[in-house]
Amino acid sequence: MDLDETAARLGVPVEDVERVHRLAGDRPSAPLPAKADAPALLNRLAVPPDDAAEIMEGWPDPGSPLWTPELRWLLDRSIALVSADLSGHGWLPPGPALPRERGPAWRHLYVYAYLALVDVVMKYHRDHGIDESVSWATLADLGRNLAVDRRMGGEGWPVMQSWLTLHARGAIYELGRLQHHRGGATIDLHIPETGPLTPEAVEASLDEARAFFPRHFPDERYTEFACGSWLLDPQLLEYLPEDSNIVRFQRRFELEPYQEPEGQDADVEVLRFVFRTLTTPLDQLPRRTALQRAIIDHLKAGRSWRIRRGRFPM
Repeated sequence: MDLDETAARLGVPVEDVERVHRLAGDRPSAPLPAKADAPALLNRLAVPPDDAAEIMEGWPDPGSPLWTPELRWLLDRSIALVSADLSGHGWLPPGPALPRERGPAWRHLYVYAYLALVDVVMKYHRDHGIDESVSWATLADLGRNLAVDRRMGGEGWPVMQSWLTLHARGAIYELGRLQHHRGGATIDLHIPETGPLTPEAVEASLDEARAFFPRHFPDERYTEFACGSWLLDPQLLEYLPEDSNIVRFQRRFELEPYQEPEGQDADVEVLRFVFRTLTTPLDQLPRRTALQRAIIDHLKAGRSWRIRRGRFPM
């Protein structure tokens, strides 16, 4: 395998290909599900119909002209790279961001890798006694993220392809309203787009996690919940009412001293999560909710949002 030639044909930096080659090495890959079984699996993973149709169109059948040798190599080695870090809990890019406009094989290569890893992570869940309902609810974040990426016109996926390796390695579990991310002595909380962030829903999810992790990971010791998010920015208190769900969520946390997060722009993250667009001018964004109005007015005033990190005891 000539890595320089492979990178050139993929249209990505050679350093990215070298990284995949180094991390995957000669470790084993995992097979994709049978194509005949794929529609039912995609449905179970909550993949929207438009995305499911594209995924089936680009399926890596043997001899498919859509799949060049370089794409097949990258798919195989990406699967190996992720599965080699099963139980890992850090963010793990599965490979380089590809020029997705080249077609469904390019657009969904890391979706195919995720599908190949479903059986791997399901076995990991079973080995830890985790109920299938939790497994499928967790893994169905694939469909949610594909829907978001479609809404964003393809602007969301480069972040999402790394995010979803957490699910595929058993690092994240969706327990009710919140996603719980294991690692170290802390359970990190993530907030999917699944409805109101009511105190009752949050508390029920926390209670579930308090029982879940000692039961299924008894060798791990967790003492705190933590969260790093623009939702914890105290500047929101200038705009939102005291009884808003976001303010009540904020008040659970003791904030750490502010540090500029490396590689993250809070203003970009706010636009990504609140409006699902990074390119729409502020004057054209919707102002239907108090949060939307707060985000827009704050940015139009020349101010910036901050990603803050906080924690509270389990």
